[in-house]
Amino acid sequence: MRFSTLLAAVLCAVVGVESHGGVVKYTIAGTDYTGWSPYNDPTNQTSIERPYSSYDPILSVSASTMSCNNNGAASAHQLTATVAAGSQITAYWAQWTHKEGPVMVYMANCNGACTSVSSNGLSWFKIAHTGLVSGTVGNGTWGNTGVLNTLLYTTNIPAKLAPGNYLIRHELLALHQANTPQFYPECAQLTVTGSGTGVPSGSYLVKHPGAYSMSDPGVNINIYDAATAAQTNYTVPGPAIWTG
Repeated sequence: MRFSTLLAAVLCAVVGVESHGGVVKYTIAGTDYTGWSPYNDPTNQTSIERPYSSYDPILSVSASTMSCNNNGAASAHQLTATVAAGSQITAYWAQWTHKEGPVMVYMANCNGACTSVSSNGLSWFKIAHTGLVSGTVGNGTWGNTGVLNTLLYTTNIPAKLAPGNYLIRHELLALHQANTPQFYPECAQLTVTGSGTGVPSGSYLVKHPGAYSMSDPGVNINIYDAATAAQTNYTVPGPAIWTG
């Protein structure tokens, strides 16, 4: 019995490690950009992606690392990608094994050079999300299901967004553990060009941390509870999507 218990614990630990993930590459308007490599020496890494140190989840909605999975700072050799408003952007993950939960994409205006700005102090607006696509909460197709199957997520920079320097933030919220949400955010730096005049304001803007609460129905959820599992609706946490 002791051996069986130990073996089960080891297997669970291995599965847990393998199930984590992070963004490792971007394709922006047809151009590929290498992402951050969290397990490589950070000293000489150059990337448009903000640095982060592991594929491990963030387990608290108030964690200081909630904005970009780091301390909020740019890397020593931070790069920025230039993209026209309305262009397509695809984020790629190296690995992902959780099908339950939403994908969310945010942006934040740096109001100047992004490299000198902490992501923790910015105001974020959501440009896309994919929650429960079909089926039920307990046995359905989710945004995370798409990432599980393809290891990518594609959206567009809002066409009406005003030019400027922005961070873009891709976030996976894994719901496979009852009432234990797991957050996986990563960020990259962009310079948006174009003639747009759209500037998000009011209820579209949130802080990270601060956008979510453990009382949010889409955050504190048990997908194995019979009544919850049978539901066909799911409320993606955070603000409404800003479209311009």
